Amino acid sequence: MSIGCLKKFFLSKILRKKYYRSGKCKACGKCCTQIYVKHYKHVLQDENEFKKLQYLHSFYANLKIIGKDDIGLVFECQNLDTKTHKCKIHRFRPGICRRYPQEELFSMGGTLSENCGYKMEPIISFSEILERTKPNSHNIIKIKD
Repeated sequence: MSIGCLKKFFLSKILRKKYYRSGKCKACGKCCTQIYVKHYKHVLQDENEFKKLQYLHSFYANLKIIGKDDIGLVFECQNLDTKTHKCKIHRFRPGICRRYPQEELFSMGGTLSENCGYKMEPIISFSEILERTKPNSHNIIKIKD
C-alpha cells in the first residue's frame, strides 16, 4: 500500500474527512477579511453571543464584525496589515489561522478566493468512486434473446 493510500485511508476512515489541503499560502490576506466563526455546531449569528466569546477567548478579541449574511456574522481580523496584506502576529498566530483552510469552511458555505494558493482536494476522487461502483464482469447476468 502506498503512502498516498495510507494517507487517504487515515483521513477518510479515521478522521472522517472528505477533503485534504494542498498548495501553499500566497500571503494575499483575503482569508483574513471574510471570516465566519463556527462555535460548537453553528456559525455565529448573534452579536451578543460574539461579545460573550470575546470575553472568554482571547482569539475573538482580534475580530471585528463587518457584516452579516445568510450564513452568519462576517468578521475581519484586526491583525492584518491593510498595506502589506501580511499578518502582524504571524509567528504567534492562533491555531485556527495555522490550520486554514479547513474542511469546515466548506460545510459552512464558505469558499477559497480565486487567487488562493491553497486547494481543497477530495480525498477520494470521482473517478475512484466510479471505479468502485462499476459492476464486475463476472457479476453481470447475461439475458439471452
